[in-house]
Amino acid sequence: MAPAPDGGPGAVEDAYRAISKELAGTPGLLANELLGAVDDAGRLLVMSEWESLAAFLEWERGADHRTATAPLRPFQDRERDRFFEVYEVRDAFGGG
Repeated sequence: MAPAPDGGPGAVEDAYRAISKELAGTPGLLANELLGAVDDAGRLLVMSEWESLAAFLEWERGADHRTATAPLRPFQDRERDRFFEVYEVRDAFGGG
């Protein structure tokens, strides 16, 4: 994400919390997190976990997607070729 414009350092966090409340109960959305780079306080990432790729794509193509995520749009890093990416789990280890 890009540095916070005029809203100050808490602007991204405020936008993230507002969106998270809006998205509560969205079918297929399991969780989301706001992550910060340990070596650069200004670099943030929103990670969402979905029950399936199909559930995510259905939400993304829906009418509410752009409105719900609008508060974070000013913070997207448009310098990157792709300012969002979709990943899927290929393998996992429980560590126990």
